[in-house]
Amino acid sequence: MHQERNVLVLVKGAERYLYAYDDDSYPALLDLLAEQALDPALSINGFDAAVLARRSQEQVEAELLPEAEV
Repeated sequence: MHQERNVLVLVKGAERYLYAYDDDSYPALLDLLAEQALDPALSINGFDAAVLARRSQEQVEAELLPEAEV
């Protein structure tokens, strides 16, 4: 079975955050978003992390739908 790769991008000022993940790395993505939101050296915050987590969830759910429903 073909496994999809997903991409999320966040642009905040001059900073660019790019996340590429598949089904197997999805839990690690959520952990990374939480860690980065707590890092004061980064501009990403809790709200950004929550939005990215929600978008990633939507991407994963969309993969589960039969192609006729997409």
